[in-house]
Amino acid sequence: MTNQSSNPTNNLTKAGRYLIVVTAFLGWFFAGMHLGITSLAMGSAAKDLLRNTGQYEVTSNDKNLAELKLAQEQSTEKNVELLAKNIADKRLGSASSKWFGYYVCALLFGGAAGGLVFGRLGDRYGRVKGMMAAICCYSGMSLLAYFTQSPWQLLIARFIVCMGVGGMWPNGVALMSEAWSSVSRPLLAGIIGAAANVGIFVVGSIGKYVREVTIDDWRWVMLMGGAPIILGILVPLIVPESPRWISQKNNVDSDSKQSQVGTADIFFSGMLPVTLVGILLATVPLFGSWGSSNWAVKWAEDMGSDGLKAQVIMWRSLPGIVGSFLGGWIASLIGRRRSYFLNSLICLASAQCMFWLSSPNEPSMFLVWTAVLGFFSGIFFGWLPLFLPELFVTRVRSVGAGVCFNFGRIITAITVFVTAGLIAYFDNDFRAIGRITSMIYLCGAIGILLMPKGVEGKIKD
Repeated sequence: MTNQSSNPTNNLTKAGRYLIVVTAFLGWFFAGMHLGITSLAMGSAAKDLLRNTGQYEVTSNDKNLAELKLAQEQSTEKNVELLAKNIADKRLGSASSKWFGYYVCALLFGGAAGGLVFGRLGDRYGRVKGMMAAICCYSGMSLLAYFTQSPWQLLIARFIVCMGVGGMWPNGVALMSEAWSSVSRPLLAGIIGAAANVGIFVVGSIGKYVREVTIDDWRWVMLMGGAPIILGILVPLIVPESPRWISQKNNVDSDSKQSQVGTADIFFSGMLPVTLVGILLATVPLFGSWGSSNWAVKWAEDMGSDGLKAQVIMWRSLPGIVGSFLGGWIASLIGRRRSYFLNSLICLASAQCMFWLSSPNEPSMFLVWTAVLGFFSGIFFGWLPLFLPELFVTRVRSVGAGVCFNFGRIITAITVFVTAGLIAYFDNDFRAIGRITSMIYLCGAIGILLMPKGVEGKIKD
């Protein structure tokens, strides 16, 4: 086993440590851009691709429904064509909402699969190689997504893109956690937590001030998402490997059972309780973000404009940057357990206020509550990079943190899939959906009380 008397991090130069920070930040920043692309572009993409497949056209059934409605209302105005067009538009809106939900599911399922695949790759072959593969995956596949011609093609492409997004997080977090001392980690957790929100904010800003994402013009964001492939190529050439990972690899005999890194390891023996708690605590903020507040973007798109949906993304992500940056510091100041508990209750109250007291029809108040929820939900994403690596030893840190974070994505994806199916049931009532799904934060307040004592606070070899 690794000699505890020597600190492997001493093998890194100061320049090497800062290079790791910059690279991990950029890798997660570009991954965050893809999170923003999902919110900003997938609704418009779904409408365009549905239109390409002929589902946007007025059908004979639409005309029959229009004639029936006019007859029932005994209207003197016989504009059947206009009413039929409105019926077709509503049908398209409902179908695009379902596909938007499916694309969110693709992000979450893909992220979960990528976290497992690339997390295990990082534990076996090094954090740097894991990051390289993840970045090349999400950027390269985004370039190919530019050429999709059907909703199903885009769904598959986005699934693979998001595998790379999911694989970036555990390797970047593990690399930073292992390269820096415990004193520095709360600040660095905030930095890596803020990176994704910075990427989301940049995407929203571009969509608002540079070029709007519309039903007729959305493919350019796929090209933007492919630009980071240059970073993926450079990573193995310039970024030093984790000293703790190297030390672990050198001190474990190749024939030892300990050299065999597997996902199953964290579900047996003493690791199982903390793994399950880690999954629960990761699920709450992920579902709160994607299964609840993210529907505010689609709500704004359907009731407002393409410009308003970009504003919603900006007003949610900019406070989220601040919240994420402070998340690790707050957790170290008042404790992991207390900070998570209090933040869960605040997020619950903020989300309920947003979906009860505001609407895209009144943009100013809607954006204010979006910002409030964005700030407090962002705190979770500075908390998670600090806490999750503390649960696992070096040998399984990438896969362990990845499993917790990405199993949270799987659970979230399942519930979002159900939510997408409920859109038709609630007749596109995003307010009702938000009120129900935001109750997940109450589960977080209860779940944190289950966290075993003594597992947090340091990185273990």
